[in-house]
Amino acid sequence: MAYILGIESSCDETAAAVVQDGRMVRSNVITSQIDIHKQYGGVVPEIASRKHLEAVNAVIAQAVDEAGITFADIHAVGVTYAPGLVGALLVGVSAAKALAYALGVPLIPVHHIRGHICANYIAHPELEPPFLCLVASGGHSHIVLVESYTGYRILGRTRDDAAGEAFDKVARVLGLGYPGGPAISKAALDGDENAVKFKKVSFGEGNRDFSFSGIKTGVINHLHNLEQKGIAYRKEDIAASFQKSVVETLVDHLLEAAEEHHVNKIALAGGVASNKRLREELESRAEGREIYYPAPVLCTDNAAMIASCAYYEWGAGNIADLSLNAIPNLEIDTLT
Repeated sequence: MAYILGIESSCDETAAAVVQDGRMVRSNVITSQIDIHKQYGGVVPEIASRKHLEAVNAVIAQAVDEAGITFADIHAVGVTYAPGLVGALLVGVSAAKALAYALGVPLIPVHHIRGHICANYIAHPELEPPFLCLVASGGHSHIVLVESYTGYRILGRTRDDAAGEAFDKVARVLGLGYPGGPAISKAALDGDENAVKFKKVSFGEGNRDFSFSGIKTGVINHLHNLEQKGIAYRKEDIAASFQKSVVETLVDHLLEAAEEHHVNKIALAGGVASNKRLREELESRAEGREIYYPAPVLCTDNAAMIASCAYYEWGAGNIADLSLNAIPNLEIDTLT
């Protein structure tokens, strides 16, 4: 029985969790900064870093307390070191290094996107590699072939905006607020998703890469055109049509990759994985494939997924020394 303490601070959530044997969550504490950044329409890196500093020690102490254990029971400390906002990452990395040194336990470096994928092991204890995973969030959109617990191969990625980033920007243009994902989804419930057909970008047959900047720009240009002509429109229709275009693009590429690589197990991960329209589209077109996705709390940034991932990285011998540093940009199939 191994207790892993996970620490996550890559963006605007300060989180700590204790996970047993990679799959059983003993605690999962999250302090969100959404209300702070909402007034700016997005995350302000300097503010995020400062708030992480204020919260990190208390969040870690609460996670250990809620797990019903003591610091002496921790077998390893896992921390998100890449990718993310460098100042925010440094807070978590510094705290993890101090704890690992003080406790005399291994320090496990965790890639944030790998962590999102591992959230599925918590939600579905029966899930084992290999499987295909769509990771869609505010900063990332990847199709990943999970070949083993520590083996990942990128089959497709965004070339510009991530899906969640596009949701945020379109929500801002429509005046729906921040964060954009939930705002767009809520508005779309009362909209006609066939009201406007926004163009989806393709890079040719066999290419699974995404481009959401074009869809976002299409929405902006459409709105400008209507406003210049004095034509009334419903925000709900625009939101629903935009959401449909993004969702269909994600599912199209994901299922094409599954067909090409003969994969029958498909998982979702990341904040956009909470999108109800995305889940419905995938399930309706799965054609008998097994579909997995985490509960909403495990789709957003959290430390339980980091602790789960750390368990498997530790088992593979991926242990860092105290020179571990934060890396703002690092692909999922690369470790340092």
